[in-house]
Amino acid sequence: MKMFIQDFINKIISGIGITDVIDVIIIAFVIYKILEFIRETRAEQLVKGLIFLIVAAFLADRFNLYTLNWILRGAMTLGMVALVIVFQPELRRGLEYVGRSKIVKAPFGQLDKEKAKVLTACFIKAVDYFSTNKIGALIILERETALTDIAETGTAICAEVSTELIANIFYEGAPLHDGAMIVRGDKIFAAGCVLPLSQNNTLGKDLGTRHRAGIGITENSDAIALIVSEETGIISIAVDGKLTRFLDIKTVEKTLLNIYLNSIGEEKIPSIKNILWRINHVSK
Repeated sequence: MKMFIQDFINKIISGIGITDVIDVIIIAFVIYKILEFIRETRAEQLVKGLIFLIVAAFLADRFNLYTLNWILRGAMTLGMVALVIVFQPELRRGLEYVGRSKIVKAPFGQLDKEKAKVLTACFIKAVDYFSTNKIGALIILERETALTDIAETGTAICAEVSTELIANIFYEGAPLHDGAMIVRGDKIFAAGCVLPLSQNNTLGKDLGTRHRAGIGITENSDAIALIVSEETGIISIAVDGKLTRFLDIKTVEKTLLNIYLNSIGEEKIPSIKNILWRINHVSK
C-alpha cells in the first residue's frame, strides 16, 4: 500500500511542469486579488448570495427537484445580466484597479521630498484654519486615476498650491466654495467640481452632501478626499470608500506626508491604511 501511494505521488509530481506551476500561481494570484477587492463591499454580499444559489441548484439537481432546479438555473441566468447593471460602479472600480499601471507615473508621483513637505504644510495650514473657523472644504488629491472628467464639471485653475489660494477658494460666499477642489501633482487643477455621491446606504444620517461626495469619489477612483465639516469643523479623510472622522492636525499631517512620500519611494512611515486603521481601532 505504501509503495502504491508513493508511486502515485511520484507519477503526479513527474507530470507537473514549470508551466503548470506558473499557471497555478497566476490563478491563485487572480483569485486572491478578486477576494481582496470584494472584501467589505457590496460585492461580498453578492458572492455569498451566488454561493447559496449554486449550492441550492446543486442540491435540487442531486435530489431530482426538477421545478426548483429549473427556477434556480433561470434565476442565475437572468441574474448575470442584472448583476452587470446593479453593480456597475463596483465593476468600473475593479477595471480601473486592474488598469492602474506603475510603469507610467502620473504627476502625483513626480514630486520630490522637499516639494511634498511644502505641499503638506500648505494643506495643513488651510485645513487647520477651516476647522477652527468652521469653514466647509472638500479637497481631492488625484493619484493614479485621472479625474479630468470630474474637473470639467468645475472651473479650471491650474495654479500652484498655496494656503492663501485654498483659503480664497473655500471662503464662504466665494463662487467656487460649494464644490470640490482637485489637486493634481503640485497644482490646483480645478475647483467648484461636482462629485458623484456615495450610494452606500449604511452611511450615517449625520453625513451631509460634502461627506457623501468625498466618499463617492474614492469609491470610483483611488483619490484621497480631505473633508472639513462646515457645521462642526470636524476633519475627515476618505480612502477607498471608507471615511475616517475626528482627525487632529497631527494625524492629517502624517497621512498627507505618507501619501506623498510613498509616491516617490519613501517608506519611513506607516502606510495610509495602517494609520487610518489605527485611528478607527483606537476610537472603538
